[in-house]
Amino acid sequence: MVHSELIYGIVAVLCAALLAYVSTPLIRVLAFRFGAVDVPRDNRRMHKTPIPRMGGVAIYLAYTIATLAFGNFSPVLISIWIGGTMLVVLGVFDDIFNLNAWFKLGVQVLAALVPALQGLTIDFIHIGGTIYPLGGWSIPITVLWIVGLTNAINFIDGLDGLACGISTICSTALFVVTLLMAESEAALLTALLAGACLGFLPFNSHPAKIFMGDAGALFLGFTLSVLSVNGVFKTHTVLAFLIPMSIFGLPLFDTAFAIIRRLIHGQSPFHADRGHIHHRLMDMGFGHRRSVLTLYAICGILGIAAVMLTRPALYPAVIIIVCALALFCFTYLAMRNPQTRAQTGLLDHEETPPVPAPKKSDTPEQTVHTADTPVVAADNPPKGH
Repeated sequence: MVHSELIYGIVAVLCAALLAYVSTPLIRVLAFRFGAVDVPRDNRRMHKTPIPRMGGVAIYLAYTIATLAFGNFSPVLISIWIGGTMLVVLGVFDDIFNLNAWFKLGVQVLAALVPALQGLTIDFIHIGGTIYPLGGWSIPITVLWIVGLTNAINFIDGLDGLACGISTICSTALFVVTLLMAESEAALLTALLAGACLGFLPFNSHPAKIFMGDAGALFLGFTLSVLSVNGVFKTHTVLAFLIPMSIFGLPLFDTAFAIIRRLIHGQSPFHADRGHIHHRLMDMGFGHRRSVLTLYAICGILGIAAVMLTRPALYPAVIIIVCALALFCFTYLAMRNPQTRAQTGLLDHEETPPVPAPKKSDTPEQTVHTADTPVVAADNPPKGH
């Protein structure tokens, strides 16, 4: 017989997914009414027509209702409700009015203080059986982690379905890790977050009908960071601090690289540019869908490595990470060549370079035969699209 807790969990996740799916069209209408619309004004934006933002409100509503129905009142859940609501309100106003970046950072710090003052802090680092207490640094480091991951999810939100899909993968990996660590409350809360993301993803996948906006990205980053503090950092698993670093490795790396790049160029860390990983993949010719799927795969591999880090043996996770990085670097170098890009099959169909038309022969009406192209009359070349 299937365990009752498993059935209970499946019902809870389905509830979160259905709530997000049903509420998204209504949020889309409200986004148009309030003027929360993303108009493509520069080359950073991949869409060509105005798309409504504020879709993250649907994720927030679904998650809040599901946790009210299935969760237990606890410091972690109260912190997510209070801090998450603060960031959703901030994100909605930013989606409509484009608020100042430093003001948004201040509100994020205040929201991060909510769980920290509730006792959800990173109190120690466990390395190889030795515990290193953080003492008075626990609250500042916790706030830095929460604010950093909150912005990391926001920074990577640059392609249709990218941030939502990555949040789903990270939530799933965190769910498995917390389940293996017997953290049942954290496991349920992360599963509900994955369900809410899955319910919104059909509307956000390419071509997107609605964007998460800052409301969704900030809420997801904040919730994931709080859940990781509660479910992973407080455990005594060997190298426990590496587990969330691996789960969120992709958005954290992209954010760190973006900040360093902007500081080197004398720009503000919040200066928008076209240097993120997803932009580079697009410029290399991967196409929209392939770029998103490639980053999904990288995030998934890092999530698998995080699950392997829960075991006493470290080498399986190291092998997975090293092989994944080697494959990504090889693919990156190979895709720099236009001819190689066309041969990999990774380009979207509409962006695949066309086969060059056959050269005309001396006789204008002579039919030209080649091994790779169909029979075409020389004075009737195929029309390009």
